[in-house]
Amino acid sequence: MNPINKLKIFNDPIYGFITIPNALIYDLIQHPYFQRLRRISQMGLSYLVYPGANHTRFHHALGCMHLMQKAVDVLRFKGVSISEEEENALYIAILLHDIGHGPFSHAMEKSIVEDVHHEAISLLFMNQLNQEFNGQLSLAIQVFKGEYHRKFMLQLISSQLDMDRMDYLKRDSFYSGVAEGNVNSERLIQMMNVVDDVLVIEEKGIYSVEKFLMSRRLMYWQAYLHKTSLVAELILTKTLKRAKELVLKGVQLPCSEPLLFFMQNRITLEDFDAQTLDLFSQLDDFDIISALKSWQRQDDFILSSLSKMIINRDLPKIKVASEKVVFDEIALLQERFSVENNISISDSNYFIFKGKIKNQAYSKEAEPIRILKKDKTIEDVVEASDQLNLKSLSKLVTKYYICFPKQLV
Repeated sequence: MNPINKLKIFNDPIYGFITIPNALIYDLIQHPYFQRLRRISQMGLSYLVYPGANHTRFHHALGCMHLMQKAVDVLRFKGVSISEEEENALYIAILLHDIGHGPFSHAMEKSIVEDVHHEAISLLFMNQLNQEFNGQLSLAIQVFKGEYHRKFMLQLISSQLDMDRMDYLKRDSFYSGVAEGNVNSERLIQMMNVVDDVLVIEEKGIYSVEKFLMSRRLMYWQAYLHKTSLVAELILTKTLKRAKELVLKGVQLPCSEPLLFFMQNRITLEDFDAQTLDLFSQLDDFDIISALKSWQRQDDFILSSLSKMIINRDLPKIKVASEKVVFDEIALLQERFSVENNISISDSNYFIFKGKIKNQAYSKEAEPIRILKKDKTIEDVVEASDQLNLKSLSKLVTKYYICFPKQLV
């Protein structure tokens, strides 16, 4: 029997050819846990706004690994010592950093798998894979958890200028068509260096960093927090919450076995044993879409109406403003809607609600982006930049929204 050639290449529309560096990475990509990412949308329900945004977490994970390969090459060229074991740990950690995402990502975290962050589930998957691969992921897990002594390795995976952000901004910009989000990841990586095991950007790359931060801010307003994307995710969250509420009351709803398990049980991080993790690994976007299609025909007015809104893209009206929404405005809308549809005021909360969104391109409280100046001193990018708009990018911008059915306009 011929051995499988594991040194494959992927053809990526953004970077061209992406190479798999070794057999272990190939085996991880081939694992059912990772293949599931082909069925998880990278931008959730944003395709309801940008029809091209149908790319997946699988695309994104491979793109991140490709950028990490470029970063390792650049840093080694500049004399940074990275052993083969450390190199492999970086590839594994960045490849698996999003493996814990559930269907439509954040909607799941706020409804079915309550208060269990995807990063915590990613770590559970990594630990499980580490057992299956006889401890070959141990260093990658150490790096991912921030327990490895070389700080720059974690910064490449999770920081304000990491491979994750570089790929998702470039990729999401490409597939959505929001050109403002495009970043020059190649230039940013070329400008990277390491001083005292801490990641820095050489001073001549400061304009690329400024462009990166501006692109991130614009992508949040134009794509991730676009009001239609926002209301679609909110309605999906409320649909799943309503379904779970009905199931816990004993109502039988058609859905897949893994989805039913998470609706029947209140799962916390402590509850995630091997069996629960296996059921979670069987969940993807198709479970949710299939369920929504069935729930449209349920007797429950709330579940049926909310499901139809997403399936038919007939979403509620959403108004976004800089000022807080007045409570009286909500109360009047809820009263009118409850009378018109013969439901209680509390049930009208599924259709009429308020909230707030935040956007901060750069946080001065988090690990800073460090600029290595020509005189070898290191400065926070906000202090090193001569652009006043960088100071404003570090301010937290909050906006308030109200959602209500269109017939109440």
